[in-house]
Formats: sequence, structure tokens, C-alpha cells
Amino acid sequence: MTLDQRNSPKLLLGITGGLVAIIVLFLAYQWFFATSNETLPEHEGASLTAPVKPAPPTTAEPQAAANSDPETIQLVDEKILKAPVSENASLAKEEVAKLDDIQNQLHEQESMLKAQHTDADELIALKQEQIKLLEAQLAQKQSL
Repeated sequence: MTLDQRNSPKLLLGITGGLVAIIVLFLAYQWFFATSNETLPEHEGASLTAPVKPAPPTTAEPQAAANSDPETIQLVDEKILKAPVSENASLAKEEVAKLDDIQNQLHEQESMLKAQHTDADELIALKQEQIKLLEAQLAQKQSL
């Protein structure tokens, strides 16, 4: 490259533009994955718009189950159930939507855990059967 080609404004602009594009893509990638990971624990932290409002009546069911079984983890705090509903309709709708989303996540988690539980029971039964078969084979080999 000649000295004129190295000092060309087009070349410098192209290199600068390429670096800026790479940085922008990297930041967009980080932002996308950072926001997708933060959506789940949103209800645990303090809300920026308003305090957490009571959930629909279906949320009281896990609470009743938690009170009946001492080993069950309490999913709903009593303060949330007794907190006043916001007078601002848009904030109330937003809170209801958040709580509905949380309720849907809990239902999905419950169904996944039930499926895992049935799978584990099936595996245990199969392992017990396998152990019985191996014991029978071992007894047969020892008798020979």
C-alpha cells in the first residue's frame, strides 16, 4: 500500500464503521440475553412502578396447601394477599398481568414436577425389577 492509500479517508471510515458495527452487535447480543435471563426473577425484587398487589383467588390454593403440609414451601406471602389494590387502573392491570404470568409459570412448573415425579417412579420400579433379575441370575450362577 502506498502512503496515499493508507491515509485514505474512505479506508479510515470503513475501519471505524466496521469496529462500531462489531461493538454495537456485541452490546445488542449482551442486552438481548441479559433481559431474557432477568424476566423470571422479576417478582422477587422491588417493583419500580408499584408494590406487588394481591393475586387472583387461585393463588390462595398453594397457600392452603402450604399450611396443611409442614414440609411444603410457602409460595405466597401473606402480605401480598392482604395488600391493597392500586386505584390506578393501568397499574392494577399491569400487576394482574404479572401475577397471571407468575401463576402460569407456577402451573407449568407444577406439571413439569409431576411429570418428573412419575418418570422417577417408573425408573425406580424398573431398577427394582432389574435388581431382582440380577439377583436371580446371581443365584442361578451360584447354584451351578
